[in-house]
Amino acid sequence: MNALDIQITPVVWDYPNPFTLPATPQGNDIDGLNHTNNAVYVQWCEKIGWAHSEALGLSLMDYQRLDRAMAIRRGEYDYLLPTVLHDELTLATWVSGSDGKLTLERRFQLIRNRDQATIMRGRWDLVCIELSSGRVRRLPPEFCQVYLAAMIRPVPAP
Repeated sequence: MNALDIQITPVVWDYPNPFTLPATPQGNDIDGLNHTNNAVYVQWCEKIGWAHSEALGLSLMDYQRLDRAMAIRRGEYDYLLPTVLHDELTLATWVSGSDGKLTLERRFQLIRNRDQATIMRGRWDLVCIELSSGRVRRLPPEFCQVYLAAMIRPVPAP
């Protein structure tokens, strides 16, 4: 087999222009069923959510300065296939919706690199809160400028 015989399957993301991070299950991520514990995927979603926000220009320090945060009101995860120790994975995220006032929606997709299989899909419904009180508050202008500009228009997943 030579280089011309290798076929590379392109990644089929649910939405265009994903923000991505690599992920690889380590020993402490593996549960008694010998696959990645589902809670690890949730932790990875939190990690990529923050990384995406920071890449867009809003860090934890900005949240504290503005006394505002996007809090998860609802999280949904569809676990489609298992992963095992040292699987090379890619996690993607998108800001996929907003009412422009109080809420945002974030989507996730986890792909196994070797066969491009979708392992997990997730969705967060987020609400803007005032950090000092925990009460729901309007999105500050900085959040609107950053998150609404990054928002994709969701289309049904295949």
